[in-house]
Amino acid sequence: YRDFEIILIDNGSKDIQAIEDLIKKHENLNIVFKKNQENLGFAAANNLGVNLAKGKWIALLNADAFPEPDWLKNLLSAAQENPHFSFFASRQIQYGNPELLDGAGDAYHTSGLAWRIYYNQPTKEFGLEQQEVFSACAAAALYLKEDFLKIGGFDEIFFSYFEDVDLSFRLRLFGKRCLYVPHATVYHVGSASTGKASDFAVYYGHRNLVWAFFKNMPTLLCLWYLPFHLLTNIYISLAFLIREKRSIVIKSKLDAFRSLPKVLRNRSSVQKMRTASAWDINRAFTKGLLAPRRASRARTKKQ
Repeated sequence: YRDFEIILIDNGSKDIQAIEDLIKKHENLNIVFKKNQENLGFAAANNLGVNLAKGKWIALLNADAFPEPDWLKNLLSAAQENPHFSFFASRQIQYGNPELLDGAGDAYHTSGLAWRIYYNQPTKEFGLEQQEVFSACAAAALYLKEDFLKIGGFDEIFFSYFEDVDLSFRLRLFGKRCLYVPHATVYHVGSASTGKASDFAVYYGHRNLVWAFFKNMPTLLCLWYLPFHLLTNIYISLAFLIREKRSIVIKSKLDAFRSLPKVLRNRSSVQKMRTASAWDINRAFTKGLLAPRRASRARTKKQ
C-alpha cells in the first residue's frame, strides 16, 4: 500500500543530522518535515501535523511504535468495511517482549480512570477479535480527518498523556465510534521519551484524567459518578504517598482542581457539541467497582 504521505514532526529535538539522514534515506517517500524549536507537547505537535496533512484519513504513529508492513493497509481496509466507525485502534505488542500485548484499544471507567485493554496479556490468547472500544491509543491510531478537526483536535492544555482519551471522549459525544483492528499491528516501546512511571508521566497522566472527566462527562452522568471519581482520586493519591513515598500525584491533583474553572469554561463548548445521548455514552464505559483493580493487577503481573 503506497497511497499515503508522511508528516514528520520534530518536536524540539537536537539531532538535526538524524532527521536529514532519514529523509535522504527515504527519498522515494512523500515526506513533509516540520521542526519545532521547542517541545510543544504531544497534543500540539500532532495538531500541527494534522493541519499539514492533505488526506481524508489521519494515521498517527509515535516515534517508539514500529508497524508491520500491512499496518496502514489493514486500518484503511477496516475503515472501508465499517463505515459506521470513524476512528480505529491498533493491536499493540510490547516491543521488548513480543509475547505480551501492549494494548488492544483503551477502556474508560466510570471513575474517570482509563487503561489499555489486555495490557500485559499473552498475544496468542487475547486481542484476537475485532471489537468496539471506547478509545484508540494515539501511539498508533486512525482518525477521519474531518471529525478530528470538527471537535478541535487534541486539547493542547493537556500537553501530554490522556489527550487521546479526551479526544476519543469528545468524538463519542459527537456520535462517533471506535473499532479495534486486530490485524493492524505495531510494536510499541511506550513512554520512550519520558520514561514509564516517571514523575513526568505520573504528573500529566493523573492531572489530565481529572480534566477529561469534568470537561467531557455529560451532566447527569457527571453528577452520578462524581463521588466515585473523587474517592478514586483520593485513594490513588494516598496509595502513591504511602506505598511509593511519592507526592507527585498529590501535586497533580491539586493543580488539576486549581485549574478546574478554566476546564469548566471549556466544558460548555464541548457539551454544546454533543449529539449522542447520555445513555449511549454510558454504555461505552467500563463499569464495576473492581474493574480498575483487575486492570492494575494485570498490568503489573509478571509473566
